[in-house]
Amino acid sequence: MAWNHSRTGAQTMTSRIPGLRDLSPGERRVAVARAAGLADGALDVLDPAAGLPVEAADHMVENVVGVLGVPVGVATNVVVDGVERLVPMATEEPSVVAAASNAARMARGAGGFRTSTTGPVMIAQIQLVGAVDPEAARARVLEAREELLAAADACDPVLVRFGGGARDVQVRCLPTDAGVQVVVHLLVDVRDAMGANAVNTMAEALAPRVGEIAGARPLLRILSNKADQRLTRARAVFDAGMLGGPQVVADIVQAAAFAAADPYRAATHNKGIMNGITAVVLATGNDTRAVEAGCHSHAARDGRYTALSRFEVDTDGNLVGTLEVPLAVGLVGGATRAHPVARAAVGLLGVRTSGELAAVVASVGLAQNLAALRALAAEGIQRGHMTLHARTVAASAGATPAEVGAVAARIVAERAISVERAGEVLAELRGELRGTA
Repeated sequence: MAWNHSRTGAQTMTSRIPGLRDLSPGERRVAVARAAGLADGALDVLDPAAGLPVEAADHMVENVVGVLGVPVGVATNVVVDGVERLVPMATEEPSVVAAASNAARMARGAGGFRTSTTGPVMIAQIQLVGAVDPEAARARVLEAREELLAAADACDPVLVRFGGGARDVQVRCLPTDAGVQVVVHLLVDVRDAMGANAVNTMAEALAPRVGEIAGARPLLRILSNKADQRLTRARAVFDAGMLGGPQVVADIVQAAAFAAADPYRAATHNKGIMNGITAVVLATGNDTRAVEAGCHSHAARDGRYTALSRFEVDTDGNLVGTLEVPLAVGLVGGATRAHPVARAAVGLLGVRTSGELAAVVASVGLAQNLAALRALAAEGIQRGHMTLHARTVAASAGATPAEVGAVAARIVAERAISVERAGEVLAELRGELRGTA
């Protein structure tokens, strides 16, 4: 057993599991479950045969015809705010899980990842059109702030009982091609929910009264996925020696500066961050599209698309990475509760609040980003990525599970990682086997 995990928070553990990659998927499930202090069968739903049945999927979305399997890997070595985490990641892209695990290992010596958050506040927007006096309408709505907050809280007494509820009302006069519109923002603490249902319900309920106060017609009433009141920040120090030395550190800083200055590079830089973020969000049953929209809008918050992360060198010559992203993720409602694999993933992760989940998500995003920058600055992205991709190429060429390793090793050694060459190697391998039979 790698560590003894108490869900009360007391723990003597490590998220390092030596030899995990050498086990079969079934053996890994047992090893990871034991490491997390779970029963041996707690992760059995991660086996496709025991995961989401079509009958359950039919209650989740419309016109169901089946389910799509996505590989779920476990990132190791992750320490977030002093707590060891084994992190489930759902992704089809080779190298993502391995890269995040490796980057997290480089941050362990300095304590892993440290995070902070602005809290789980979401925004509901109410659009008002046709106001004769937009500025005065804005003032009237702000004068009714306490009335509106009380009405919003009355929509969700359960949320209020758990410490959440409406926190503020903001109003803007927005020039548009169709004239000046008055836009009301209702800020709501949604606690451990993603929050869409809660804030949408409040916006729908308040819209008629807001329109009456403003002397305007309410039109759209919906949350904003630009969740800039729900920011999560992650920071880590990565050991210079483990990265490859001072020159690699300097080159990573140069590469990060390139992404900060150039939107063409920033798009790919941020995609690397989202490789980590989206994989954890998807594994835990959260809304990947909402999170991606929020992150990319945050990257353009100053009117120019830029990198979400920054990298610097500290006084000891080590690399310091920081990341700030809006993360609307939750632990209650939606697929997080309805999907058996998502429930198992949350159980494995061991998070107890939406804030803890957001902290892990941001940390994995930063780890993934660092791993990609190091690969680019040190040996080029293709070497490591394509080596891991070789197994997928071998399988695409028709190799059986027993043949994949040999075919992948050959095409990596030849630096000829293509389906065509994998097919040739497979034919040669099978011919050799027949010759020795």
